[in-house]
Amino acid sequence: MNNPPKLIDAQLHLLDRVATLTLDRHDVRNALTGTHLIDDIVSTAQWVNLSEQVSVLVITGAGSAFCAGGNIRDMAERQGDFAGDVAECEQRYRRGIQRIPLALQAVEVPIIAAVNGPAIGAGFDLANMADIRIASERAKFGETFLNLGIIPGDGGAWFMQRLIGYQQAFELTLTGRIIDADEAKSLGIVLNVTAPDQLMPTTMALASRIASQPPKATRLTKRLMKMAQRMELKDFLDLCAAFQGMCHNEPEHLAAVNQMLLSMSGPKP
Repeated sequence: MNNPPKLIDAQLHLLDRVATLTLDRHDVRNALTGTHLIDDIVSTAQWVNLSEQVSVLVITGAGSAFCAGGNIRDMAERQGDFAGDVAECEQRYRRGIQRIPLALQAVEVPIIAAVNGPAIGAGFDLANMADIRIASERAKFGETFLNLGIIPGDGGAWFMQRLIGYQQAFELTLTGRIIDADEAKSLGIVLNVTAPDQLMPTTMALASRIASQPPKATRLTKRLMKMAQRMELKDFLDLCAAFQGMCHNEPEHLAAVNQMLLSMSGPKP
């Protein structure tokens, strides 16, 4: 097993094939800029892909917020990630926050975002980079970049319209309005809304159900789901055939089939 990365501003735990990454800078509402959270998220994503002991990645936040996105005080003072001229800012984005969407898009296992509180700006986009989102009743969501005179520089406009369609994503992005968890569910942003104390039990129940599936086939299935979004049907079916050939030759397939047959046989009289 690959050793988990040493994180600075986040906590990482692995139990029963479910890795839980908790953003742990509640003093700044888990802001991605001005902290080490970008490095922590990217390191975790890379570790997950190399670890055969992980079948699901859960991302959540410590404290009252899921993630506040960018540090507004740094923006006001043009310091940190927001310092420099046009060329310098561009490089800071490429070498900084834009590493997150590239890293999470490449994660081979299902990602579940357990949104415990406000997910604002890049924090909203971070949640949308997951495969599934479950929200606490205390969660709020806002694509608030335009309110600050900037654009979604972390790729948020790419993710949201694929999640809920162009028109809904356009309205949320151009108005910059903040929505509650119930509206987020009605729009299809979140799968489920729970009481605050039920967020992690509900999330972990789903994660455990997915993690109980054959791990190699689970990773291949996620790859198929992602690739189906950008491939023609004929090419996609060719890929399915190749992946299926791989699955039929894996020991986990035979073990799953035998378990199914055993459950079908039932108790003998």
